[in-house]
Amino acid sequence: MIQKTMNAAQAIAVSELRKIKCVVWDLDNTLWIGTLLENEQVRLNESAAAVVKVLDSRGILNSIASKNDHDRAMNQLKRFGLAEYFLYPQIGWNPKSASIKRIAQEINIGSDTLALVDDQPFELEEVRFALPEVLCIDVKSLGLIPNLPEMNPVFVTEDSGLRRKLYLYDQQRRRAEKSFQGTSEEFLATLRMRLRISLAVEDDLRRAEELTARTHQLNSTGYTYTYDELKRFSESKGHLLLIAELNDTFGEYGTIGLALAETSSNLWTIKLLLMSCRVVSRGIGTIMLSHIMQEANRRGVKLRAEFVHNGRNRMMYVTYKFAGFRTISENGSAQLLETDLQHIQEFPNYIEVITR
Repeated sequence: MIQKTMNAAQAIAVSELRKIKCVVWDLDNTLWIGTLLENEQVRLNESAAAVVKVLDSRGILNSIASKNDHDRAMNQLKRFGLAEYFLYPQIGWNPKSASIKRIAQEINIGSDTLALVDDQPFELEEVRFALPEVLCIDVKSLGLIPNLPEMNPVFVTEDSGLRRKLYLYDQQRRRAEKSFQGTSEEFLATLRMRLRISLAVEDDLRRAEELTARTHQLNSTGYTYTYDELKRFSESKGHLLLIAELNDTFGEYGTIGLALAETSSNLWTIKLLLMSCRVVSRGIGTIMLSHIMQEANRRGVKLRAEFVHNGRNRMMYVTYKFAGFRTISENGSAQLLETDLQHIQEFPNYIEVITR
C-alpha cells in the first residue's frame, strides 16, 4: 500500500504540500506481469502503462529501479513501446534505495520528490528505511496514483508536456560532454547556445508561475508568485519581470530562468532570481544577473537584492557574491545585498545572449 504508515484507504489523505517530480517503477509484476528471468513471455500491465503516460503528460518524470538483467529488460521495454518514457533506468542488482539515489542525482532533484512503485513488501520497506522521504507505493494501489495530490501538479504548461524530452536532450549533452576532449568552456562553445532574455509577456506567465513553485535549489529567495501577481508585475511600471529561454545544437531547454526586480527612479531591488537545475553548469544565473546590473548601471540607479537561505540555495548566494554583492543588513535567514556596480562581468564567449 502507499505508506509512510499509510494503507490504500488512507492514501488520498497524504500531505498536499509535497509534489512528486519523478516516479520510479519496478518491472516484474509491476510494470509487466510475470518474472522476466523465468519467462520471456511477460505481459504488459496495461494499467501501469496508462499511469506512466498520464504522469508523463503532466510533466512528471518516470524512471526504473529493477533487479533484473539490464539488456533483456530494456529490450522488453522497447517491445512494449515504453523505453522512451524512462529516464536514467537503474536495472541491475543494487539495492533499490541505491538505485533511487542515483536517479535523483542524475536528474538533479531531491529524493523527497521521488516515489517508488513496487510489488515486493521487502523492497518497499528497504527504501522506506534507507530513504524515509521517498513516497512508497504498493502496486496494489496503482489505481490511486493519478488522483493523489502529490501526482497532480498545480501547473501543467506547454513545457510540462515536453519535460521528458528536455531531459532526454540533457542526456545527449552529457554523453557528448563525457566524450569531449578539451576544457569545459571549449565544450560549451561547441553547443552554440543562444540565451534569450526578455520582458515577460502574458504567454510566459504560466511557466513563470510554475518555475517559482518548482525551483528550490537555484532560487534566491524561495518566493512564489501566482499567475495574477506575475501579470500585475509584468504590467507594472514599478517592476521588471524577466524570462530566460535557452537552446543549443541539441534542441530547446525551454524556459529556464526568471528574475523579478522592484524598480524606482533611484533604486532597484531584485526580489527573485531563479534558474532551472538543468542549466546549473551553464552560468545562466550569472548572465541574467550581469544583464540586470548592466541595465541598472545604464539608468544610474542603485542595485540591491534580497536573499533568503532555505538550506538548499547556497549556490545562488555564491552567484551574488561573485558578482560583487555585499551584505548590508541581515534578519534571520534573510539578507539584503547591495553592489556598487563597479565590476560587471561580461557575457561569456561560449554563449550568444539576445536581450530585448
